[in-house]
Amino acid sequence: MSSFAAKFIFCFGLLLNLSFFPGGSEQPVAQQDNSQFRVNVVLVQLNVAVTDRKGNYITGLRPENFEVIEDKIPETIASFEEGSKAPSNTASALDTQSESAGTENPNPSEQNNSADTPMQTPLPRLAGASVYILFDTSDYMYRGFVFAQDAITGFVRSMGSADKMAFYSYSRDLARITPLTADREAVLRGVRSTVAGDKAALYNCLLLTVKDAAKLRGRKAIVVFSNGPDDASSVPPEDVEELAQSTGTIIYIISTRAAESDPLSTAVFERMSKATGGKAYFAKDWRDEKMAFGAIQDDLAHLYTIAYYPKPNRNQGWRSISVKLVGKDLAKYHVRTRDGYRVLQQEAAAHEPVSGDGAGLDPK
Repeated sequence: MSSFAAKFIFCFGLLLNLSFFPGGSEQPVAQQDNSQFRVNVVLVQLNVAVTDRKGNYITGLRPENFEVIEDKIPETIASFEEGSKAPSNTASALDTQSESAGTENPNPSEQNNSADTPMQTPLPRLAGASVYILFDTSDYMYRGFVFAQDAITGFVRSMGSADKMAFYSYSRDLARITPLTADREAVLRGVRSTVAGDKAALYNCLLLTVKDAAKLRGRKAIVVFSNGPDDASSVPPEDVEELAQSTGTIIYIISTRAAESDPLSTAVFERMSKATGGKAYFAKDWRDEKMAFGAIQDDLAHLYTIAYYPKPNRNQGWRSISVKLVGKDLAKYHVRTRDGYRVLQQEAAAHEPVSGDGAGLDPK
């Protein structure tokens, strides 16, 4: 880890928050001498997409269909949510059949048409998400600026059921044009106000955006629109990736051919999005851009949200996470989520409880 990331995690570990569902609660932190570190168990939240071999989303799964393993230690699911369905603790989810199981969808156009789907359920609506849009307004954007604005506008309008959205832009510096809000018109005004210019410091600005998202509770995602490689950042992309993983922030990246023509940028975009549970898209024209935004909206709407309290683990560094499907004929499906998190450390200068989206244990 770079010194920048280490300082960032040290300073902001106290600010990280997590989505606490019914049935889960923060664990109290024992008071200790200020010169020591402390241990604080927090809830780890995973956003999980399940698809068949054709890329169709699999809906109607239940908590007992998922096995979560952290550092080879089987974990117990504390909370489970699918799409827009209300969160529930594991006991009630296991004892209650899905409302849509064994019923016929009255609207065939909303059904998942895959023959592999274990249950046919209506398309879930996006709910409980905080979505940050990070728009490239560097000098790379002169040619396709208007088309990109149109694609972002369509995405904002399609997210009518999302709780909150924010619109940021970046070139050499980050501009927080529209803070997180439920007002779609405010977000659209922010999109229309942007102009292109200056160089691109994507990783610097993305790190700041992850920092903003890390303070939030609940499902959170950053959607990046980039038209070219980073040519002005002092922050390496590995720092951004690691912080996003450790705070449970999903990163989606939509990039044009200008960035795809740079092999390094392509590799970084794909690795960063995959490591955080998101996806990278490379659009050749405005039609592809709109399709990519639509795919992201669809992905967010179909995520399972799984949370657990980590069992005792002596590992104070990087902890790997794997999620597997359990049940008849489920092994053939593909599971996508973040692959782990790093334990966040801070000095015990205060005694109030601390929480974090996958921050795990704050070591002594």
